[in-house]
Amino acid sequence: MSAVEANVQSTQYVDFWNDVLVPKFIKYKHILVDGLTHHSEAIFPSLPVKEGDRVLDIGCGFGDTAIKLARRVGERGAVVGMDCCEAFLDYGRQDAARLGVRNISFVNGDALLYPFKPEYDFVFSRFGTMFFANPVAGLRNMRKALKPDGIMTHIVWRTRGDNPWLSMAKDVVLKFLPPPGEDALTCGPGPFSMSDEATVTKMMEIAGYKDIVFKRVDAPVLVGRTVEDAINFQLAIGPAGEVFREAGKEAEAKRGQIEAALAAAINAQKKEADGIVMDSSSWVISGKNPA
Repeated sequence: MSAVEANVQSTQYVDFWNDVLVPKFIKYKHILVDGLTHHSEAIFPSLPVKEGDRVLDIGCGFGDTAIKLARRVGERGAVVGMDCCEAFLDYGRQDAARLGVRNISFVNGDALLYPFKPEYDFVFSRFGTMFFANPVAGLRNMRKALKPDGIMTHIVWRTRGDNPWLSMAKDVVLKFLPPPGEDALTCGPGPFSMSDEATVTKMMEIAGYKDIVFKRVDAPVLVGRTVEDAINFQLAIGPAGEVFREAGKEAEAKRGQIEAALAAAINAQKKEADGIVMDSSSWVISGKNPA
C-alpha cells in the first residue's frame, strides 16, 4: 500500500468511526471504560512515567487513561490526549475539569498522519494501534513524537481464542448471518490485527524501535451490566456487531434467534462480578526510541 493509499484509507476509517461508531461507543461507554480498566490498571504502576514528564496518549477515547497519566506526572508535567473522534474528547475535557486536572489537553487528530515533534518522554495507547490503516507507518509516526530514549507502550488484544468475550459472539452470529463482504465498511484492521508477537515485533523494528518487550496480561472484562446489556453491546460494536450491521434487513429478521443464541453462550461463560464478566487477554508492548 502506497503512502497516498494509506492516507486515503485512514481518512475513510476516521470517517467511519465518527459517522457510525461514535454514537454506539457513547451508548456503551459504561462497558468500554469500566470493561477495559483491568488491562490498563494491571500495568499502570509499572509504566516508566515520572513526575514532570510530558506524555502523549494516542487513541485516548473518553480520556480516562490520559487523566490517570496526568495525575502521575504531576503539576510539573503535562499530558496530551489524542483521538480522531471529537465527541470522545469532549467527555475527557469535562471529566478533567470536574476532577480539577489542569495539566492535560485534548487534541483531535489522526495519529497516523499527525505532524508530531520529538517532545514527549512517554507515548501510550490502550487498544488504539490495532486500527491503523498502515500499522508500521502509524507506529513510526508515534516514535517521531518521542524524545531520544523515550518509551512507547501500547496495549493490544491477543488472539481470538484468548478473548472469548469478542470471538464467541461473532462465532454465534455467523451461524445465522453471512460474513461481511470485501466492500464492508470498517474501522480498520480490527482488534486482533496485532495479536501475533513475531509479526508485531517485526513491525516495531521496521518502525525504528529498540528494546522491544512483550508482557501478557490476563484479566476479566466487563461485557454488560446484564445479559441483555451484553447482547446489545455485542450486536452494536466489535466483530459480531460488524457481521450484524452488514447483514442489514436479514439481521433484523433473525434478531430474536440471534439474541437467544447469544444469551445461551454468554450464560455458559459469564462470571458474575457486578455485571457480566468474561475472560480476556492482552499484550502490553513497549519499545524505546533510539538516542
